[in-house]
Amino acid sequence: MAAPEVVEEESPQSRRREHRGWFWYDWADSAFQTTVLTVFLGPYLTAVATTAAGGEEGFVAFLGLDLRPKAYFTALVTISVLLQIVTMPIVGALADHTGRKKQIMGFLAYLGAAATLGFYFVSGDRYLLGGWLFLLANVAFGGARVTYDSFLPQIAEAGERDDVSSRGWAFGYLGGGLLLAVNLALYLSGGIDEGLAVRISLASAGLWWAIFAIIPMLRLRDRPGYAHDATVSRAVSGSVRQLGRTIADLRRYPRTLLFLVAYLLYNDGVQTVISFSSTYAEHELELGKSTQIGAILMVQFVAFGGALLLGRLALRYGTKRTVLGSLVIWTAVVGVAYFLQKGAAIQFFAIAFFIAIVLGGTQALSRSLYSLVIPPGREAEYFSLYQISDKGSAFLGSLVLTLALQVTDSYRTAIVSLVVFFVIGFVLLVIVDLPRAIREAGNEVPDHI
Repeated sequence: MAAPEVVEEESPQSRRREHRGWFWYDWADSAFQTTVLTVFLGPYLTAVATTAAGGEEGFVAFLGLDLRPKAYFTALVTISVLLQIVTMPIVGALADHTGRKKQIMGFLAYLGAAATLGFYFVSGDRYLLGGWLFLLANVAFGGARVTYDSFLPQIAEAGERDDVSSRGWAFGYLGGGLLLAVNLALYLSGGIDEGLAVRISLASAGLWWAIFAIIPMLRLRDRPGYAHDATVSRAVSGSVRQLGRTIADLRRYPRTLLFLVAYLLYNDGVQTVISFSSTYAEHELELGKSTQIGAILMVQFVAFGGALLLGRLALRYGTKRTVLGSLVIWTAVVGVAYFLQKGAAIQFFAIAFFIAIVLGGTQALSRSLYSLVIPPGREAEYFSLYQISDKGSAFLGSLVLTLALQVTDSYRTAIVSLVVFFVIGFVLLVIVDLPRAIREAGNEVPDHI
């Protein structure tokens, strides 16, 4: 395997150029998050599974499981995250071991984009095709995100990471929101069949992802890894061995581990609320697709400002305090969601507004904090563990939803069950001694944390 490009210049100008290129990948893959995960795919695959089951009271089979149609999509999310738990740490170890982060990110990005384009062919009762394409797309999405996030501590110094991370997340909301606006116009135009409009919208996310991923591929630069193997097989085997050492090494960083557990819990809640929102709105609140898309579209553009706002609040009050404050709002939002009335579009928009204010900031600032508590030179390995519960990867949350829907057959019980993720995550984050965790990882403690 050829050695990656060696980076000799780390001037402020070169870092800013990489910042701008790095932002564009969030613009590119946020279309998958918004158009596919948040708005269209959950309700659409639920409808396709319902057709295949012969009605809502029937069942569909997938990987030996007999599932209610309404539980099919949440089960797919759970399975995809189980696959990510296996694959993402290997991807992270391989990226650090070889130093070929950009190439690995590009391969996975275009694999995910191709699978997303394939949603165009999911129609009628083809729930199995939709399920397999989603597994491939979401696993590739998570793997590409591992390497994307791991660039942050390499392109941004400790004191500027809150700002760079927040700007990247905000830029992603603009990109995802712009494509969603186009898809909203298509869906509401009435000129084509509703199912065809959904399929075109899903496929458009794959095309968007593929086109705009070109920019970070041109601007980001690989750094040399701590080892270079001559063959792919040796690189993979060496990466697997290094992964084992990384997991064992977590015992040396107990506060990093505690932060990671806190993040995995509260962000599982965040991701599950995002992915479940349109399904909840359609099947429990009986709101039309135009209302759902309108609310999600509003979230995208309000979240742009929200991510920047929480970044400013972090500078003034501290990053940890700002994240804790956002978790209080998340807890209130989920509790209030249980009481929303059927057909009450204004209530749905109001709760979506509060989600938008804290959505991007919670995730961007958490990513910035995590980058400070991991050892230098092993960013992708540690971000692979972090990425288990990043965009589209809510394992515990989707599992809790699936169980709640299977046992109670109630969307309201399912949504309120997510409160526990925010409460426990809040408590664990309060306990973490961040300055000590940063020093133990061998990093400089910034002025505001």
